[in-house]
Amino acid sequence: MDIVQLVGLGIVVALLVLVIKEKSPLFALMLGIFASVYIFFSLISQMQAVLLMLEKLALNAHVKPIYLSTILKIVGIAYIAEFGAQIVRDAGQAALASKIELGGKVMILLMAVPILTVIIETVLAMLPT
Repeated sequence: MDIVQLVGLGIVVALLVLVIKEKSPLFALMLGIFASVYIFFSLISQMQAVLLMLEKLALNAHVKPIYLSTILKIVGIAYIAEFGAQIVRDAGQAALASKIELGGKVMILLMAVPILTVIIETVLAMLPT
């Protein structure tokens, strides 16, 4: 899906939601969620090219695969948490959306601990004793 199709789909669904919302708010919400999920999954398939490029760069830079894997997981957590929070916010549940975002941040912090540990150990090893 290219950007023109993505924006076109978004505009059409937004207009449909505005028209349907007065008569059937639940159906309008479901339509918006369905379109959001469809866009999300169509973009995931396009991320493979980016992932392959990043893997090549990491291999050429002699970066351990575990570090690239962890960073990609962190990015994935951020995207999924943001996506979920936006859908919940669209449903009128701002407080719940904030909790989803907080959960994503905590999970990102947990994933980053091994990388931070290696960085700190590397810096400490470089310091004169």
